[in-house]
Amino acid sequence: MNLGIMLNLFSGLGQLRTHERWTRPQLAAYQAAALQRLRAYAYAHSPFYQQFHKGLTDRPLHELPVLTKPMMMEQFDAFVTDRAVRRADVEAHVQRMQGDERFRGRYRVNTTSGSTGSPGLFLFDRAEWTAILASFARAHEVAGLKMNLTKRMKLAFVASTGPTHMSARAGATLKSWLTPTLRLAASEPVATLVQRLNDWQPELVVAYASMAHVLADEQLAGRLRIHPRIVFTSSEVLTDATRRRITAAWGAPPFNQYAATETGGMAAECPQHRGMHLFEDLVIVEVVDEANRPVPAGVSGDKLLVTTLFSRTQPLIRYELRDRLRLATEPCPSGHRFALIDRVEGRSEDLLRLPAAAGGTRAVHPLVFHRVMDSVPASGWQIVQEGDGLTVLLSGVRDGFVDMALADALRQALMVQGATAPPITVRRVPAIPQTAAGKAPLIKAKSSPSLAEPI
Repeated sequence: MNLGIMLNLFSGLGQLRTHERWTRPQLAAYQAAALQRLRAYAYAHSPFYQQFHKGLTDRPLHELPVLTKPMMMEQFDAFVTDRAVRRADVEAHVQRMQGDERFRGRYRVNTTSGSTGSPGLFLFDRAEWTAILASFARAHEVAGLKMNLTKRMKLAFVASTGPTHMSARAGATLKSWLTPTLRLAASEPVATLVQRLNDWQPELVVAYASMAHVLADEQLAGRLRIHPRIVFTSSEVLTDATRRRITAAWGAPPFNQYAATETGGMAAECPQHRGMHLFEDLVIVEVVDEANRPVPAGVSGDKLLVTTLFSRTQPLIRYELRDRLRLATEPCPSGHRFALIDRVEGRSEDLLRLPAAAGGTRAVHPLVFHRVMDSVPASGWQIVQEGDGLTVLLSGVRDGFVDMALADALRQALMVQGATAPPITVRRVPAIPQTAAGKAPLIKAKSSPSLAEPI
């Protein structure tokens, strides 16, 4: 790791630690000042925002229009604040990338996969990238694992190894004597992952939630023999069943974290395990319904509107993320003053729409499926909506399980929700299919015109 980046990272972490002692009025004052600086910069340097917020530059945040990823990508050249940056040049750079190269010697480029219909390009200069790194390091500190310049810690990441993936770029930047890191593709064969992890013996493991479940099964079966101090999960819904499995494998519950390519780390779980603390000094998060109306704590929103206070190259102001989550109504017993996310439910696209018994359609919440599937004695599962039916994929099913009993339980759960159960097929597979990045989403909808538009 570049010594300058390391020093900046520790300096940034020190500042973030002081923020965590703020009162709510102090935090609100900081957010207001940081938001004012962000908007002033955007209005001065982005032709897109000069038009998008025309006549609104003095209006409060909640009155500003919502920014979507397709909107940003369609007007990319006008959106970015560096007038020398062009989308075509960035895309050409991405095609050539192999490691930690920077675009024009200045910007680290991250991409979203576009698996939901709209890929995205996101550029970060040195200051922005340091903020991204600090957000990830902060997640470890919130869990009780402070960075220490005098002590090494061996890390293992089981996620995407693509050179433009956010976690891969962060890992490449942070790789050093202080943090020797093994990065494994979640798409690799499980036997390969087990062998390499056994050889590496990491003290800290970070993995997609679905992969952490698989590794926990391997540990309990005796094939994986590692003893990490902490296991972090990210990028997918962490179900109660996966949390229990990880706890059984390594003697302690995992720490969940919430991040996005566009923003870096946004929230992390503390040792109380009551939810994830929002990094409100880095991002302003609005939990809203489909009509962009705010929903109160204790009520699940349909999406988030995120304002990234440190972004300058691509200022994100009320940027739409199609994630469903709920804010807690009670503070964390830890005394941490930042708002608490008590449940992340997945993407809005995970909300399946099925025929309603009373006519029309009924939106079925992912937790309806989680409650049924968490009792299934299997190492992995996935529910796929295709056409008029549901297919349930199961891997690693233990002996004695009856597939028809699962189908009946799902029909009963859907009936309680007022939905008419479509044909349900249970199919056993060697492994749950993964995306190109190695994720294994729990719920997928294919060719369903009633679903929300993809981002």
